[in-house]
Amino acid sequence: MVLVGLMFLAGVASAVVVRPGPESAATSPASAAPAPTPSVAPTGPSSTAPPPSTTTTTEAVPATPDVSAYRGLGTWVDAFDYGPAYHRPQEGPLLVPEDVDAMAERGVRTLFLQAARLDDRSPGGIVDWALVAEFLERAHENDMQVVGWYLPKFSDVEADLANLRLLRDFDVEGHRFDGVAVDIEYRRDVPDHADRNARLLELSSRFRDEAPELALGAIVYPPVLFEEIRPGFWPGFPWQDLAETYDVWMPMVYWTEIEAESSTYGDSYRYTEAGVRTLHANLDDPSALIHPVGGVADTSTVEDFEGYAQAVGETGAVGFSVYDYRTTSPTGWEALATSSPR
Repeated sequence: MVLVGLMFLAGVASAVVVRPGPESAATSPASAAPAPTPSVAPTGPSSTAPPPSTTTTTEAVPATPDVSAYRGLGTWVDAFDYGPAYHRPQEGPLLVPEDVDAMAERGVRTLFLQAARLDDRSPGGIVDWALVAEFLERAHENDMQVVGWYLPKFSDVEADLANLRLLRDFDVEGHRFDGVAVDIEYRRDVPDHADRNARLLELSSRFRDEAPELALGAIVYPPVLFEEIRPGFWPGFPWQDLAETYDVWMPMVYWTEIEAESSTYGDSYRYTEAGVRTLHANLDDPSALIHPVGGVADTSTVEDFEGYAQAVGETGAVGFSVYDYRTTSPTGWEALATSSPR
């Protein structure tokens, strides 16, 4: 989320502490080989082929991406949650694929998994080939969907694009990601806002062109953060230029990162409602599909979860989730499941 525990970004004013959206993870070098390239049936002329048909055919209409993976209740897992190369012992044991069974029992329909990362601990791009494959298979066995997410750093668009391609092409015995989400929040490597915006547009456009049938999610800061809470945080964010690229928008409405003394947006209902409303306005599309990412879970109360779920329902969001799975309490899960708007 959004689906951090989200990364703290430098230079945030005292009114808001921005914690990495769904950015908090990655894992180890490839421990399993990438899936083989699918075989292609031979083609070519045939001496027995019938004569060319004179029947007029219409051009095929491109398939509309299936956005069902973004609907209903989801949960987030980042690389620090499950990757041995990112293990922080003070946070307890790592998640394992068997934990997906408990997610399903709690009503989770979609797992948002940080499956690729750009750093030395993931030299092959994928956090951990074997573990990602096991999480993917286990989720599908539980009738859950899986969206792979990635945090681009924008300093090397080609490297970011290569990692997104890995998510697009990841395949283990026919199990593939049901969507790919791009975590648009990293500012440090490209501090110039105009330059960063240009790189964001290039990366997004190129990946959309290469994955026209894949359901793409944009994990973003809610516009109200830029407009009222932290003006100047990301000037000129290209909302409408990106509108045709992404199928679902996932605003990170982390009410826990807003200091109550300086802003009323520390209220889960208010921040979520404003986040969705300003996103629709900036996209100039009241029908845009939105899946808010709330949190952060470890400092949220049951009342926070209830207010969040109420706003989700009232704003017509297609789905919702809280960052992240490990830090959501049993009472939090109960509040989310019983108040699910979908």
